[in-house]
Amino acid sequence: MSAETARNLVSMFYDQADRLGDRPFVWAKPKRGAPYQSQSWREISEQVARLAGGLKSLGIAPGDRVALVSESRPEWLISDLAVMAVGGITVPTYITNTPRDHEHILDDSGAKGAIVSTARLAQNLLPAAHESDHLDFVIAMEAPKRDQSLNVDIHLWDDVMLASQGKIGDVLEAMEGVGRDDVACLIYTSGTGGAPKGVMISHGAILHNSTGATEVIEELGIDDEVFLSFLPLSHAYEHTAGMFFPISLGAQIYYAEGLDRLAVNMEEAKPTIMTVVPRLFEMLRMRVTRSIEDQGGLRAKLFQRALELGEKRFNDPSSLGLFEKIMDKILDRLVRKKVQQRFGGRIKALVSGGAPLNPDVGMFFHALGLRLLQGYGQTESGPVSNVNRPSLVKMHTVGPPIRDTEVKIADDGEILLRGELVMKGYWDDPESTAAALQDGWLHTGDIGVIDEDGHLQITDRKKDILVNDKGDNVSPARVEGLLTLEPEIAQAMIYGDRRPHMVALLVPDADWLAEWAKEHGKEGGVAELADDADLHDALDQAVGRVNKRLSNIEKVRRFAVAAEPFTIENEQMTPKMSIRRHVIKAEYQDTLEGLY
Repeated sequence: MSAETARNLVSMFYDQADRLGDRPFVWAKPKRGAPYQSQSWREISEQVARLAGGLKSLGIAPGDRVALVSESRPEWLISDLAVMAVGGITVPTYITNTPRDHEHILDDSGAKGAIVSTARLAQNLLPAAHESDHLDFVIAMEAPKRDQSLNVDIHLWDDVMLASQGKIGDVLEAMEGVGRDDVACLIYTSGTGGAPKGVMISHGAILHNSTGATEVIEELGIDDEVFLSFLPLSHAYEHTAGMFFPISLGAQIYYAEGLDRLAVNMEEAKPTIMTVVPRLFEMLRMRVTRSIEDQGGLRAKLFQRALELGEKRFNDPSSLGLFEKIMDKILDRLVRKKVQQRFGGRIKALVSGGAPLNPDVGMFFHALGLRLLQGYGQTESGPVSNVNRPSLVKMHTVGPPIRDTEVKIADDGEILLRGELVMKGYWDDPESTAAALQDGWLHTGDIGVIDEDGHLQITDRKKDILVNDKGDNVSPARVEGLLTLEPEIAQAMIYGDRRPHMVALLVPDADWLAEWAKEHGKEGGVAELADDADLHDALDQAVGRVNKRLSNIEKVRRFAVAAEPFTIENEQMTPKMSIRRHVIKAEYQDTLEGLY
């Protein structure tokens, strides 16, 4: 049973489990730094059935919502499938959520149950669970710390699994009544511009995405694929591309220990495919470049030559002369192979999504022998609608549509999508649904153009456009992206709506700032040095480099330094690591206006 022909996600999983049996499926570490241990397809399928039986005994019926609060791990996958296996709807939540965030999602979704992994994550969930009018129970993988009783029953994962009478046959029978058009999960938007909305994603939308992704990867050959999952499974991108897509391929999934251990885990797992976000590559590019610059000498020269010839070959393979071709082959062994080994040595493709990828960053890794395929979509589209093909990568585009997906450009330039991938709507929000879905077309809010090869290029965000006092449009995301590629700058927000020119609020890179402060005899962090004139002079050089690449209307004329980084904790960042402009503006309004 393929993703194309599957009735629903659970049926597809059980078909693969029946076919692959005792072959390893998921890999995780029992504790940090320990060796990876595997569980087979058969073992996971049995656990899904047991948890489904436990959920049913706790009163979960078809259509009921169950919240899921967990870091990415095998139990996340088991929980998600088990909820769907009783006809329920999974409601993934970010592990960075505050009690107030959880309260909104539990109340808005009307969740009847919740599953939480660690005692630490339970600390933020349980206060919201206690206040909920709908929640009946919480299943905890690890016993939470409680000082008094709560208005919700708490059951331990092991107890639920032990008491369950759930069997695989029961699940398969129940799945006969679930179709592709039924809602599989309710994934909440990150709330960049207001309260998060619950996106109703159908079984068919994720199956459609998996079918389209398979067709892309088939160009590279499919054979015993291995995925390394490190992005949060609560994001629609990883939920589809890092979980159900691997299931559709019969692939193995390794769970990373965290971003700080990613380099080690890549060498251990030796993945063939990874889903990534642009920010990771921006960080890696900066670290690699700094490391090479510090080493200097012949190694730095060879590295730079590898970049130059790699880019030249990408743009026009026939442009390499005989000596350059020989040198390029030598650099494959001396430079590129070492870089590839850091990613495990078997990478076929790194699929980038979730945010725009700067073409310079993409070219950097392509020149080093790592195939980067930038894609596009949003939670409301399953979430993938477009992706570059290995046979024709255009770095400044997000590629053509995946299979059975219609993309068109509206009269005002907005990108519209249609197909099985499109959401069913926003949960209990008919007004927002009517605005987003019109005549079967999803209005993405993004502006773009389609080139002669059918590749989509994102040019702007419809709602995130600054209009200066002369009526000129400026895309803040473009300018911010360029600023944060500079080694001195970690975060940036552009300001200038209805103003004569653009100004910025900057957060210096922490490592760079510490080194700079040491060299200049300064003490303190960003809070203490925010108004330091010497720091402003240093940052001004970085801004000046960026301004050379910008048009006159985009140039940043003045800037201020933020008193602290933009974080999820201070609510200036979303869980998807996008800046919350309205929150930052409210906090720094006087400072920003003072720059004029």
